[in-house]
Amino acid sequence: MASEKVDLPIKGMTCTACAQSIEKNLKKKKGVHSASVNFASEKAYVEFDPKMVTNKDLIEAVREAGYDVALKSKRLSLKIGGMSCASCAQKIEKALQKTEGIQEAHVNLATEKAAISYDPIQITPEKINKVIEGTGYQVVGEQEVEEKETDQEEGKMLQARRRMFWAWAFTVPIITWMIPEMILGKAWPSRLVFDLGMVILATPVMFWIGWPTLRSAGRAIFHKSANMDVLIAMGTIASYATGFTTLFFPIANYAGVAAMIFAFHLTGRYIETMAKGRASQAIKKLLELGAKTARILVDGKEKEVPIEEVKLGDVMLVRPGEKIPTDGKIIEGDSAVDESMATGESMPVRKKKGDEAIGATVNQQGLLKVKATKVGKDTFLSQVIKMVEECQGSKVPIQEFTDRVTSYFVPAILIVAALTFILWLIFPGALKVVGMWATSFLPWVNPNLGIFTLAIFATVAVLVIACPCALGLATPTALMVGSGMGAENGILIREGAAIQTLKDVHTVVFDKTGTITKGKPGVTDIIPAKGFKVEEVLGLAASVEMGSEHPLGQAMVKEAKEKGISLVEPKDFEAVTGKGVKARLKGKEVLVGSRKLVVQARGADLMERALKRLEEEAKTAMLVATDDRIAGVIAVADTLKEDSIQAIRELEKMGIETAIITGDNRGTAEAIAKKVGISRVLAEVLPDGKVDEIKRLQTEVGTVAMVGDGINDAPALTQANVGIAIGTGTDIAIEASDVTLISGNLSGVVSAIKLSRATFRKIKQNLYWAFGYNIAAIPVAMLGLLHPVIAEAAMAFSSISVVTNANRLKRVNIHPDYLEKESKN
Repeated sequence: MASEKVDLPIKGMTCTACAQSIEKNLKKKKGVHSASVNFASEKAYVEFDPKMVTNKDLIEAVREAGYDVALKSKRLSLKIGGMSCASCAQKIEKALQKTEGIQEAHVNLATEKAAISYDPIQITPEKINKVIEGTGYQVVGEQEVEEKETDQEEGKMLQARRRMFWAWAFTVPIITWMIPEMILGKAWPSRLVFDLGMVILATPVMFWIGWPTLRSAGRAIFHKSANMDVLIAMGTIASYATGFTTLFFPIANYAGVAAMIFAFHLTGRYIETMAKGRASQAIKKLLELGAKTARILVDGKEKEVPIEEVKLGDVMLVRPGEKIPTDGKIIEGDSAVDESMATGESMPVRKKKGDEAIGATVNQQGLLKVKATKVGKDTFLSQVIKMVEECQGSKVPIQEFTDRVTSYFVPAILIVAALTFILWLIFPGALKVVGMWATSFLPWVNPNLGIFTLAIFATVAVLVIACPCALGLATPTALMVGSGMGAENGILIREGAAIQTLKDVHTVVFDKTGTITKGKPGVTDIIPAKGFKVEEVLGLAASVEMGSEHPLGQAMVKEAKEKGISLVEPKDFEAVTGKGVKARLKGKEVLVGSRKLVVQARGADLMERALKRLEEEAKTAMLVATDDRIAGVIAVADTLKEDSIQAIRELEKMGIETAIITGDNRGTAEAIAKKVGISRVLAEVLPDGKVDEIKRLQTEVGTVAMVGDGINDAPALTQANVGIAIGTGTDIAIEASDVTLISGNLSGVVSAIKLSRATFRKIKQNLYWAFGYNIAAIPVAMLGLLHPVIAEAAMAFSSISVVTNANRLKRVNIHPDYLEKESKN
């Protein structure tokens, strides 16, 4: 099934109800596989079948819901071959200008270049190339540069601040004018002047500054949906209308209150926008990490070019203190490189010829020559940004419940508000009793006002106190901060669901080779049988293993070559899954492997004591047999990663069971487990049996996380409730896992679980506050005990507090305890 993904920046959303309305509209489109609209990041993340639906259709679906897509602009410079005159340039230019998605196109015959501005949501550079090729010309070079734009977050903050300033500019005089009435008990200079003054001052706040809110409410009603702006609009319009009705009926004038509600509402919006900007800083920081220029060697000469012009195979010159422009391979030089932007670890990494280099990391010492192996969207940094964006666009399972609540929230509040108004008109006496009781400690409660005035007072308070925003922001803001923190510490989380699942993990299963160990084994022992020499045993084993790609086999080949032993080319090589390898050497069959493989060979029982001793030392021991005789035993051991013991000890201390899964025999596996402190051993598991072992463990204990290299262990990582890929360099198999640890150290597993627990703790705190606030505040407003202005201020504070609490996650220490102790020492 063909599938494409796109993220659309949405304009005009004011609360979660808006996001849900857009989401529903997108999901209605045939060909849309999934759609998730994140109110906090103001983006729609859509997966769709390009054969059934286009980007244009998706944009139209957003507009049908009453919102819009903030179209971006990118520039593309194309070198065109085959042009011979001005008519050639005009032909290409016309074809480009007619193409949907292209905003501007100019073709210059003299430079043989086309300068194109286009919308990346509607058209890709590949399609633009095809348009040019369709006119009979060739694209011989391409350079893409993103259009320089004013920072969108900064623009939003400036707009929110401007609206807040002007709202208070008219509201402060209203408050000042109300003071004499509160002190003297009568309007100054007269009731008529006061009432007209309130309406005049409130009008610009309502219909100029507050117009975007009223327009949003109107759009929502037109599209048969309801959002928070509908509640604000109804509350302020009802309050504003009393300014006119007070001229003809004995009703209190709340026109000034309407302006005050808007002032507090827009203040809340401004503070919320600032807090949301802080929550989404992670991607902005990642984007800023990339190098802007690169020094490349052209015909032996150094040339500085924009990073966009670097091509695969270019040799980049990187001096001490400079960033490595893009991913590559070091072809000359030796240096220490600061990879903290990728791994979160402060210690520089030694790099030499042949090593991989990650783009945007900092060369600290020597001069390096790096050959570019990945550019543009394929680089490590681009993949990290993509993964963080995907995580922020996903939903945590608990959010599904919140979404269901918020989808009914605004309609329910409208019903409650209507009910409040009716109850005050029908049972004023009973409700006034509560007001009489509260007058001693709530100065704004006045039960002596007219019944209609009290009904409006309570109804407006109900409308403006209700806050679906706090509910809608509770989860995505915490997820945005958490995923950003993860990226800064070398922990990449693909799906929000992984954060919720990881906190409940009962058992963490570790693959042995390359996970607990370094994956670089070496020969430790060679014990020849009677009649054989050490060199002979190693020569037989290494000759057979020349046909193998297994790390253990390669360790034997390396050892033999270092000792100058001549090897024989193997014939009829065969790998026996889970047992070992065999081949013919000069006509004789030679076997290298476990007891199961060489069970028929004479003398196997004589080597049993040696085998057991080596296995107890956590070494992988293999029997070597030729002509049905045991030639000897070779032991290979892989060194443990520096932090394996401490990380596993800390996981056990956190109440998490640890397990090892390996193809090694039980003796070796148990020895390694004992050495590192692992409590459960899954030994002699063939590669295709790992999935079944994970399934069995899930049935027994519940939630299981699997930690592996992300390549050989892909099926087991997928089967586990949370798959954690661990590796180093630029080729980590990000796609295979829910969580990817860049540093390759097991401390990342501890940090990932700590991050998961801290993030989910913030989500729960936010949800408790959001639900608790609404459950407690709405009944108080219904009883007429909340002044509408105080209600609106409380509503604004509830959203601010949720976003601020999410930002407090940044203060949480997710590093393992043992690393903290080391850093203090």
